[in-house]
Amino acid sequence: MPSRTAIDQRNRIRAVWIASAIAIILAIAGIWWGVSASSAKTGSTESMLPEDTSMGVVELITDDLEPMRAYYVDAVGLEVISEDAEQISLGHNGEQVLSIRVEDRPQDSYANAGLYHSAILYPDEQALAQVIANIATVAPQSFGGSADHAVSLAFYFADPDGNGLELYVDTPPETWVWEDGLEKMGSAPLDPNLFIEQHLGTAPSSEQVTMGHVHLRVGNLQDARAFYADTLGFAVTAEADGALFYAAGGYHHHVATNTWMSQGADERPESQGLGSITVNLGSPEALAEVADRLTAAEIAFEQGDGIITVNDPWGNTVMLLA
Repeated sequence: MPSRTAIDQRNRIRAVWIASAIAIILAIAGIWWGVSASSAKTGSTESMLPEDTSMGVVELITDDLEPMRAYYVDAVGLEVISEDAEQISLGHNGEQVLSIRVEDRPQDSYANAGLYHSAILYPDEQALAQVIANIATVAPQSFGGSADHAVSLAFYFADPDGNGLELYVDTPPETWVWEDGLEKMGSAPLDPNLFIEQHLGTAPSSEQVTMGHVHLRVGNLQDARAFYADTLGFAVTAEADGALFYAAGGYHHHVATNTWMSQGADERPESQGLGSITVNLGSPEALAEVADRLTAAEIAFEQGDGIITVNDPWGNTVMLLA
């Protein structure tokens, strides 16, 4: 049975959400609801990447480090792994999830290609509820919405620079529904107050918090599919109006691309927002195969010891690690 302290905390959180953040519904969750209803399907593809492929560090660029540090440390609860005046590395249990560095650049625009949201995956509902409750207290204005996507339970936020942030937990994989090689994802209502009430107050898992997936803004889906699926080697796992989802190893998605606000965008200008995303392949052989496919597609890339750095057609930087 939850303690009196836990019950009081839930009541305070509920009041905070109702008074402020829960009234703010941004496009992040609303768009999901729209795209789940219809889709222009072009078919699934097979992954050419290792089964244990995972996402790694997302790098963000800002012109003011302190508000970003305060948000991700004090509200989201990430730990500082390293920092100096120009950058900060954040993560969980010593494993880096996010890197933020300072550069004097203009603000990002959602009309351009770039980051739609980074998505941090929690090991269970209890761990996620603790974070959601803390954000409700420390930074309720950052809340943007929540949804039950069938494959995950997701909560959406915007950091001080306006970068999209998803915090989520997966539902049991055995409950995921696949049809013709594509994952069926939806966007049913998810009450954040009820979620906190149901899961706050019990001990969370001590397993690692990771970067679960990254969602990008692009200019068109045909070129996105050619790059992320045909060349990098992700499987197409889901499709929707204006969006494609890609994964390896039977996951629902490691990367997503959409044109919801960036249809027709050209190469992104130098700006704040996304610096780079990282894909962990865990295999030198797989990295070599990616290099071969990039070469065959005549896409320029840089290759070092155990790493490939390449830009997608809009200048979103992808780092692939062996």
